[in-house]
Order: sequence, then C-alpha cells, then structure tokens
Amino acid sequence: PDRDDGLAAGIASVATRSETIQGGALRTYPFNPTVDSVAIILKTDGRPLNARIELLQGPNNNKQVVELYTEDGLDRPFFAIVETPGSGNVVRVVNTAPVEFPLYASVDAYRVGGGMDWPDDGLMIGRAF
Repeated sequence: PDRDDGLAAGIASVATRSETIQGGALRTYPFNPTVDSVAIILKTDGRPLNARIELLQGPNNNKQVVELYTEDGLDRPFFAIVETPGSGNVVRVVNTAPVEFPLYASVDAYRVGGGMDWPDDGLMIGRAF
C-alpha cells in the first residue's frame, strides 16, 4: 500500500537498482552533501544474508556499523533509511558471507535537500545565510 509520504514508491525505486556483491566483497557508495538520507535494501535469492553496513561521515569521525544476519534474505530482506546530514558521507556494504552466498544491494539517495534544514552548529562553510 502506498503511503502519503511516498515511502512505498521510494522503496520500489531503490529496489529496482540493485547490484550483486559477492561473498567477502564490499561496495562503497559516496553521497553528495545535499543528500539528507539514504535508503538501503539488502536481499538474497533465498540463501542466508550476512552483512555489515558502515556509515562513514567525514575523515575524522567514528564510523557507525550495523551487523546483520537473516536465514533467508528473500523472505526477510533488510531495509533501512539512514540519515546522512553534512558532507563526506559514504555508505559501505560488506558481504561477510562466504563467496557462495552473494547478496543484492540497493543503496540510493532517499531524501535530497539543499542542506538548509541542517542545525546551526556554528559551521558556516558552504552555507548561505
């Protein structure tokens, strides 16, 4: 069912653009500073899904990590919308399963803005006042 905020349409849009990540491999997805949030969908063809999702925000910040496992990545795929305010955002998806267990990842911008709704944190580089 479609919601008023377009969530279902956004999920369907991201899900159609998936790429294969073989077991033991990783993919990185850098994002423009205007991207306020990112939609992540991970699934398999019915095999187990073992993965690690990392959000890196700039060179001097600690990365945020999600480790996940499901026995059937087709019946129970992983979906999340992750906030990515500021610049230097990179999402990294690591398939921690053996090479025999590929996964299909879709990582795309979900909400794109001009960055004007960022909190006033005293940093004025690249912002119009």
